[in-house]
Amino acid sequence: MLPWHQYLLGLLFVLAGANHFRTPKIYKRILPPYIPAHDTIVLLSGIAEMIAGFMLLNPETQAIAAWSIIIMLLLFIPVHIYMLQNEKAALKLPKWVLVIRIPLQFGLMYWAYQYV
Repeated sequence: MLPWHQYLLGLLFVLAGANHFRTPKIYKRILPPYIPAHDTIVLLSGIAEMIAGFMLLNPETQAIAAWSIIIMLLLFIPVHIYMLQNEKAALKLPKWVLVIRIPLQFGLMYWAYQYV
């Protein structure tokens, strides 16, 4: 049986990925303009998050899932920086929330690394 915190991380990624389909406009809005094909990126990243979340719940695939999550979180850092730089992309979030999200990414990477 997996530890409860592994189930929690897997569930968080499944729900986060599903949210890309529920509210894609939000995700398109936070993508920097230099990233092409916003519609496709939002859908693919949602699918990738969901797959990684489910794979994290299987002991046979958890290491691949953990590395996938770490790579995704690294790839998402430019989005967090763009949100800090662009008022429209900031989604009316307070500046301190936008700032804290960056180190939070590294905390999530560490959490995922526990399952490698």
